[in-house]
Order: sequence, then structure tokens, then C-alpha cells
Amino acid sequence: MLGIGKGVAPIQPSRGSHPQGGVNPSQQLPSNRFLQPVHKCDMALTDLLGELQKDPWPVAQGKRPLRSTGVAISIAVGLLECTYPNTGARIMMFVGGACTQGPGMVVGDELKFPIRSHHDIEKDNCKYMKKAMKHYESLATRSANNGHVIDIYSCALDQTGLHEMKYLPSQTGGHLVMGDSFNTSLFKQTFQRVFSKDVKNEFRMAFGANLEIKTSKELKIQGCIGSCISLATKSPVVSESELGIGGTSQWKMCGLSPNSTYAFYFEVVNQHNAPIPQGGRGFIQFITQYQHSSGQRRMRVSTVARNWVDASINIQHIAACFDQESSAVLMARMAIYRAETDDGPDVLRWLDRMLIRLCQKFGEFNKDDPSSFRFSEQFTLYPQFMFHLRRSQFLQVFNNSPDETSYYRHMLFVEDLTQSLIMIQPILYAYSFNGPPEPVLLDTSSIQPDRILLMDTFFQILICHGETIAQWRKMKYQDLPEYENFKQLLQAPVDDAQEILQTRFPMPRYIDTDAGGSQARFLLSKVNPSQTHNNMFSWGQVNKLFFCFGRIADSEYLVYLMSFKFFC
Repeated sequence: MLGIGKGVAPIQPSRGSHPQGGVNPSQQLPSNRFLQPVHKCDMALTDLLGELQKDPWPVAQGKRPLRSTGVAISIAVGLLECTYPNTGARIMMFVGGACTQGPGMVVGDELKFPIRSHHDIEKDNCKYMKKAMKHYESLATRSANNGHVIDIYSCALDQTGLHEMKYLPSQTGGHLVMGDSFNTSLFKQTFQRVFSKDVKNEFRMAFGANLEIKTSKELKIQGCIGSCISLATKSPVVSESELGIGGTSQWKMCGLSPNSTYAFYFEVVNQHNAPIPQGGRGFIQFITQYQHSSGQRRMRVSTVARNWVDASINIQHIAACFDQESSAVLMARMAIYRAETDDGPDVLRWLDRMLIRLCQKFGEFNKDDPSSFRFSEQFTLYPQFMFHLRRSQFLQVFNNSPDETSYYRHMLFVEDLTQSLIMIQPILYAYSFNGPPEPVLLDTSSIQPDRILLMDTFFQILICHGETIAQWRKMKYQDLPEYENFKQLLQAPVDDAQEILQTRFPMPRYIDTDAGGSQARFLLSKVNPSQTHNNMFSWGQVNKLFFCFGRIADSEYLVYLMSFKFFC
């Protein structure tokens, strides 16, 4: 546990008295029995960590190890709650398996009873889930009220209960990291980046932030989606319709990092007998106060203003200012927030309806002629983002465990715009002898035998060598002097991948594979399946057939939407 601040004030000795034995009175505080500055216990802490051994207690055959994760985190929360209330601090919890006993248990100790799946959750066949979620949510609320951050580092081959424990990082602004083993370099490098420092040698983290929003009278606040809690501050700028964490104009963020991102939603209201003045401006002001890692209390005020436009007259002005990237991420957060409580098909239908409304408002088409539909360049990418969002792991839970789904959704809630777009629609680069690296369509047509593909999904960095390139590599052509250009071609995507790995948190999984290899499935699960059994014999030639994990192709998505007959 890392504490920042003075905490409980030290006991001051009376005038004329002298500490006996030269002992500092502040060392007699009860909190110092458990918490010490790192520089005072560095050697002892290093020795303790070095002497840690695996639990020698035998585990019976057919049984799981007994773990009391819920009790352990409860003790940590209570300890900081009593010793450092309302002080910046963070709890780091390392989880190597599911909690099997005590409060917060998510599965029994008998292996014959597997941990819950999405199918079990859908059928309400989860014996421990609701009780465990209630336990961890109450701990998250207690920790958040005191400004304490909880990080979860989960490394195991099976589920560890992240689905139930998701409230701990989501309400306190903590890190959530999921991996296979604590011994991998992937986890070690990720953990080291938690303690990265800036040019002033200070940690890149902040604590105990309060954010207040003020708006002009034409705007009201619907809510926020992100790692925060409501401060339940009522004011005239609060909307009656809530979206996310609403009903307030102030929120508390226990932990902040340079990449922390929050989505705020507003609605435009027309006062009776007071129409919105055209040509005027609407104002939104963000007032953020937080505790820097140096201990300083800082305030940042950001004010934005936008012109009012009558949509019935000047719709082109609204279209010209449309930010399709930001809109896609905001819609993704809304969809995922709804997916936590609504059924998956209902969320997909809601996404389709919202896109149809956008097409009706800003699309250009002739009545009863779907082929005439056109979008201006400010909207051309938005349907693609919605297509990839619909088939992403954020809304499609097939082939993912509840823990994985909770992890993926948490990352989209906290990452910035660029990283969120990469999660929604991965980036694909092609390397060949025909020229410099270039971005290509996330489509099966981009998979060519004489290409090397680099795909960034945020969670994985994948390099896939085409069939011809893979054969040349197996024949060691890159080791021959006369094929220096081939060696450089092989090295180019590796260098670009390393550049991404150096800055990303958490560290993505690095995959190097060949076309047709087992791990090429990560690529096939993301590309648009334009080449299937329906068109493999088109244009008089036999194309390679790709078995992809998708039901409709991007080019067919707008056709699918047109079936709703919004052109009438």
C-alpha cells in the first residue's frame, strides 16, 4: 500500500519532556505498526519479497486452493480507512486464482463445479455471483469515499473473479491488468510502468480529484461514464434524464493518470417562452481539483464554448462540425453501459436505430431509391465504426469469459480517444516490396501472399507473414547477403511493433505468426469477411476462401440498415 500525505497528525511531546530511549514519538502511532515510508522499510520489504515462497499447504486432488481474496481486500480497505482517511493512497491486489472461501467467494473449492460463464449468468445459474458483487461493491464504495485507489493485477489461466471485482477499479480509478502469469515479461514490464516518473522525477499519478461542471442555462448535464462516483450534488444544471452516473454536477475520481478519460453527456433544453438565441454561444466549464503525487493540491479550469445553430435551417453547419471519431467512442461507451444491464440483442438494435436516425438526418437520398444514399465526408467513417463495434468483444460475448468481457469493457471506459478507436476498429498496416508501409482495409482482401501485415488491436500486436514471405523466411533468404532488402522488409514491422510496445499500458500481447498458422485466427477474427463462399468464384477466378468470425460484411451493413426502409 502506498500512502501520500500526512495522514494522522503525530503526537507532539509536551514542553520539557524528552522521548525516552531516543524514540521518535511519531513512531508510536498505531498506523506505523503496519504502514511505513518506503525509504524506512526498503531493506526489510526487499527481504520479505525475496523470501516469499509458494504456499506449502497441500491441495487435495479435485480441489481448488483455498483463497480468501474478499477478506484480504476488506482488511486492506479497513486499514487505510482508519489510518489515512481522505488521503491519497492506493491498494495493489495481486490475484492468482478465484476466491474460494469467505466473503467475496466466486466459486466453490471443488473442481467438478466450474466457475460461472456467460451462459450461466444469462440463465441466472450463479450461486455466488450476486453476493460476491455486493461485497466488492460495498468495499469499492468505502474506498472511494476515502479517496483510496484499488488496483487489480490478475494473472491465471482460468478466471479469477474479475467480473465480480470490477467495481473495485471502476469506482476508484484503479488499474485493471489481466494476464497469464506473473512470471512473464509482459506482466513485469506492465507493472514497472505503473511507477513511471516524469521529468521532475515524480510519479505519473494523481489522487482525490473532484470535478464540477457548470453550464449555460440552455444546457443540462445528463451524466458521466468513466471510473468515478457521484457526489450527489443537486443544481439547476442537472438533467432529469440520467445517462451513466447522473443526477449530479460533481463527481469524485480517486485516481488519475495522464491517460484518464471521462465521457460527459449533455442535453439541450428550451425554456418556455425563451427560445435559444441564434448566433449566441453555449458554455461548459470543467473545474477539476486533485492531489498531485508530490502532495500538492492543484486546480485546473477548462472552459469551452460553441455557437448555437438552428438545425431546421442550418443543418449543414452542424454536419460540417461533426466529429465522427469522438461520436463513435461516445456511442461505444453508451452501448457498453447499456450492455451491463440490457440483453445483447437489444443493445445491437438500439445501435442500429441510432445509426438509422443519423442517416435520416444527415444522409442524402432520393425517396424509394436506396442506391441513391450518400454520406458527406464528415460521416463516411462512422458506419464503419458502428459495424466493427457491433461485432467486437465489447458487445459480442461469444468465445469470451465474463472476466475477459469485464476487462475489455473497463479498458474502453478509461482509455483516450485514439486508443479507444483502435479497440473498436483495429489498425492494419501492410509491408511489401512495392513501396513504404501503408494502412490497408481491415478486410480479407488485404491478406496477400507477398505481404506482411501488422495489426494493432490495443490488446494484441500481431505480425502475420503472407504465404510467400513465410516460405522465404523458412528458407533463410534473409541471412544471405544478396537478399538484404528482404531482411529489411522482415525487420520493418518488428521495429514498428516495438515502438508501440514501449508506450502502451498495459503491455499488449505480441504475436508473430504466418498465414495459415494457428495464431492467425486473431487476424481472421477482426478482418471484414468480404471473401467468403458466396463470392469465391467471382470474376472467373478462384479466390482463397477465408473462414472469418463475422455474420455480415462491412459493405453489406448499410444494405442491412436499408432493409428497415428509412428512405420512404
